[in-house]
Amino acid sequence: MWRSPEPRFDVASAICQGGRDYQEDAIVADFPFGADSGVVVLADGMGGHAAGDVASKIVVTEVFSELKFESANFGDFEAEIPQYLTTAARNANEVVRDHVKRHPETRGMGATLVSLVLVENRMYWMSIGDSPLYHFRSGKMKQLNEDHSMAPQIDFMVQSGLLDEEAGRNHPDRNCLTSVILGDRVAKSDCPKTPFELEVGDIVVVSSDGLQYLEEAHIQKILHRYRRKKAAEIAGYLLEAIEALADPDQDNCTFSVIKLNHNKPVIRAIRAKPIGHVDSHTATITRVVEIDEVEKVAAKADNPAIKEVRPIKTVKVTGTTASNDTNSTQEVEAAEPPAKLAAGGK
Repeated sequence: MWRSPEPRFDVASAICQGGRDYQEDAIVADFPFGADSGVVVLADGMGGHAAGDVASKIVVTEVFSELKFESANFGDFEAEIPQYLTTAARNANEVVRDHVKRHPETRGMGATLVSLVLVENRMYWMSIGDSPLYHFRSGKMKQLNEDHSMAPQIDFMVQSGLLDEEAGRNHPDRNCLTSVILGDRVAKSDCPKTPFELEVGDIVVVSSDGLQYLEEAHIQKILHRYRRKKAAEIAGYLLEAIEALADPDQDNCTFSVIKLNHNKPVIRAIRAKPIGHVDSHTATITRVVEIDEVEKVAAKADNPAIKEVRPIKTVKVTGTTASNDTNSTQEVEAAEPPAKLAAGGK
């Protein structure tokens, strides 16, 4: 029985609204079968009502379009990927700024960002805000990117004995952001120049902070228990855990689960077309024509000058009539089979 080749990346995304009135998260994941690279962009909007929704959509749209445009260069210009990520984030921030200028009522809206580029087993990222990027290997999970919120400082106070553990967990300033895309100066960003290398079987989870309503130990337990399942099944079990928690204050929860299935050598790499290159093959090329040219072609098709042309050939006719013998010729359509013709008969 024929089986399709296993893709390098097994990817699944999930999104739920939680206990909120609006969905302010946005995500896109792009891992084409046959390519050895992929992109994930996630944004968690803030600002209330429609403003956070708009901010997250702007950020995801702008960053993804920039990275998709450069995706054919990932293989040949891999060292430039951190710059691609940085430029995309900066452009998204400018678009948010322009939107706020045109719509002053949305002032204060913003979004976090986690953008991820994977090339074979190498992972690059840019993050702004508190949306976590988790890595799971050999039963252990850890957060790779920086947390641009007050949570790390509060946790440090708990570890130093300056704050009770319960008070630290429920501290009202825990989710206050120290950096975010607002259309203003971005205070902090996390974009390592060197990639993080994945191993076969590793699981990556990029998510909004809504997933952190689950304790990290609980997330780790789910990833370990279902590590051999498909990414879609792992995503389903994480959603089930969120629903079972039944927290009335549950934030929007959005995430992608990525598994590295194999790290085999590239068979046929995707290459960008060089600037100024002209194809020399003679295959049919798609072109654009004026509408009046289309109408002329259609008119000719409806009223052809010659409806049908059928070839003819000459056959010899021999026979005997009542008065004399005759030897003559007769033209018939070539498509008709030769027939025996007898003068005065059928």
